[in-house]
Amino acid sequence: MWVTAGVAALGFLVTLEIVARHHGLPGPITNQTREVILAPHSGPLLYAGLALTMVVLTWRQRAVAAGAAIAIDLVFWPVRWVFDARMNFGNGALWVILGCVVVAVVRRTGSERVLLLKGAGLGLLLVAGHKTGDTWLHITSVTRPDVLDEYVATADHALGDPSWLAGRLVEATDPIGGHVLGVVYGQLPLAAALVALYQLRHVAVERRFPSHHLARTFLVIGLLGPAVYMIFPVVGPIFAFGTDGGHWAVANLWPDTPPRFDTPGSIRFDDITPRNCMPSLHTAWATTIFVHSRKGSPLLRFAGAFWLIGTLAATLGFGYHYGVDLVAGVVFALTVEAAMRSFACGWDRRAILLVAHGAAVFALLLLSYRYLPTTMADHPWLFGPLLLSAMGSVVYDYVRTIRLRDPKVVPAEQPEPRLLPA
Repeated sequence: MWVTAGVAALGFLVTLEIVARHHGLPGPITNQTREVILAPHSGPLLYAGLALTMVVLTWRQRAVAAGAAIAIDLVFWPVRWVFDARMNFGNGALWVILGCVVVAVVRRTGSERVLLLKGAGLGLLLVAGHKTGDTWLHITSVTRPDVLDEYVATADHALGDPSWLAGRLVEATDPIGGHVLGVVYGQLPLAAALVALYQLRHVAVERRFPSHHLARTFLVIGLLGPAVYMIFPVVGPIFAFGTDGGHWAVANLWPDTPPRFDTPGSIRFDDITPRNCMPSLHTAWATTIFVHSRKGSPLLRFAGAFWLIGTLAATLGFGYHYGVDLVAGVVFALTVEAAMRSFACGWDRRAILLVAHGAAVFALLLLSYRYLPTTMADHPWLFGPLLLSAMGSVVYDYVRTIRLRDPKVVPAEQPEPRLLPA
């Protein structure tokens, strides 16, 4: 299974590399290869990948790996300073992950080799998933010249235009509010890595991975989500109706005045801005972090809830998404999570119905945003609760199904001790 998954992932990366090159863009393999020497785009992401790799190592091996990564970065730092190159860190983490692959092939055998390759593969998949997402975003911008923001903005009236409201709140709380939300929004992969590390903390002792964990769902969401972008291209309110859109924007309305359209239509936009709004993958990822943090420590549960709330506030408050994007993102996340859990734990009638329910609701949401936006805007007190109820039905179905499939383990009652006669 792991060999098949590895071959499929490699084939997908090669295909995406070819497509990107066809459009004059560097692909995920090129971008990742450059970071072996050049300054990485995200140092925390590479160290998060290293942390996932280290779940299969002993504490002594972890200390050696972390020390080697930091030492390599310390060597790169003055060299970049001398040559006036872009300063960043993370090369050391990538070198150590690749070193683990070499050690697994050359020095390990049997189950130990497989375990170390799984750990290194998990770390590389986290990084490769991020690079794949970046490439997908570039492809959406050059292959989808028209965007559907007028439709989505009109449908968003049913929810009361939450992006406009959140945008004004962020402006009112600047610079503190904007800075905090920016950190939450930008470091979502790091938060996912921390939750995954908690779930995988016993791998080094048990010498095996759990059947289902956050990293699997996180990566699949990043793989499937951009395919929806190609079907439903949307750039977001700050671009379509705000200053960031430049002369391509319909008007400078965000976050002061919600736009009104009697007959919404498609908008011709630039070939730079990603069409990455529908669904909101940041919302989807934050939802899966929240779901997987529920079985953790109280601190982890609080962190999961904080990251979900902060991500929702940031996606709206920065003008990157509409409210209806977030509704679709939650449904998308729970559908993918249900499918990944069923792949790991087995399919049954409840699991099939849950995935079918989520997929059907997600499809209906997209169709309603595209073909019923003016009706939704004209009857907000009907369609607003309907949208939230549709999302709530998937949430309820997911929670109910998981509770029925994973009942809490109740310790058996111990018999009362019997006193022996004197």
